Amino acid sequence: MTRDIAATLTDPVLLLALLVAIAVFATFYSLASPFLERGDLNKRMKAVSTEREQMRARERARMNAEASKASLRTQNNQSALQLVERFNLRKALVDDNTVNRLRAAGLRSQNALNIFLAARFLLPFVFLLLAIVWIFVLGNLADRPIAIRMLVTIVCAYVGFYLPNIYVSNRVTKRQQSIKRAWPDALDLMLICVEAGISIEAAMRRVAEEMGNQSPPLAEEMVLTTAELSFLQDRRVALENLGLRTQLDTVKNVTQALIQAERYGTPIAQALRVLAQEGRDERMNEAEKKAAALPPKLTVPMILFFLPVLVAVILGPAGIQVADRF
Repeated sequence: MTRDIAATLTDPVLLLALLVAIAVFATFYSLASPFLERGDLNKRMKAVSTEREQMRARERARMNAEASKASLRTQNNQSALQLVERFNLRKALVDDNTVNRLRAAGLRSQNALNIFLAARFLLPFVFLLLAIVWIFVLGNLADRPIAIRMLVTIVCAYVGFYLPNIYVSNRVTKRQQSIKRAWPDALDLMLICVEAGISIEAAMRRVAEEMGNQSPPLAEEMVLTTAELSFLQDRRVALENLGLRTQLDTVKNVTQALIQAERYGTPIAQALRVLAQEGRDERMNEAEKKAAALPPKLTVPMILFFLPVLVAVILGPAGIQVADRF
């Protein structure tokens, strides 16, 4: 029975059919996804607006630790929380860089940290079990030495351990790209608001409203920074948190300029204008680099796909005529 199942699963015809089906589904999904997407800006902005209440709860937690601890526990995933506390995963897997990466990915709650730690703890065992079933039970890689099969099993466990990090890194990259594209325009809008006599908090709130459709992650960060500026006692901490959450040098430069303006009372209009131009120049340089790297990337696809077709079109008629004569 096991051999029949293994033979069925390893049948080349079946595997080819599955790959073709996956490719067709991916093609249809890619074509239909732009028409099926819904704007969830209001939902995301509403979620970010609750950050101020969460910060107020964390401040009250300093004065009343036990009572606030009970209220915060009810908001977390109990299974992930119990797993993290039982195996003390925070001490083993969490550092400042981990928390900053999760914040940069938009995962700012304690529940997200618990789920991340639980996933890093459980996925290696899940991938290890799947690899053992696939290799030793279903009989795949049977012609390979036992050392190779054990190595593949261990590699699968390592992949499961680093898979949550890969997911977080992808989210961070997407958010940073969105923020980097919209950041020069946001600085221009902030500059207009500042020159009109509007405060930084009102300017950021206005920028968040205007940039919501272009870059929802940037709007979220602006709303959160506005809440921190109006709630935290030290405004410098709120501005530094913006740079830590985004982990972008362009954003950190702007926050440093705002901190210096708050400290020394210097005008920030000129600094915002210069930083906006630098961000736009950097974005243009990245576009030029991608354009310059395009010809080498197209060389291999042209050799593999275009040249054989051209050769067939050019030499095909001559070959047919020669075949007819002989």
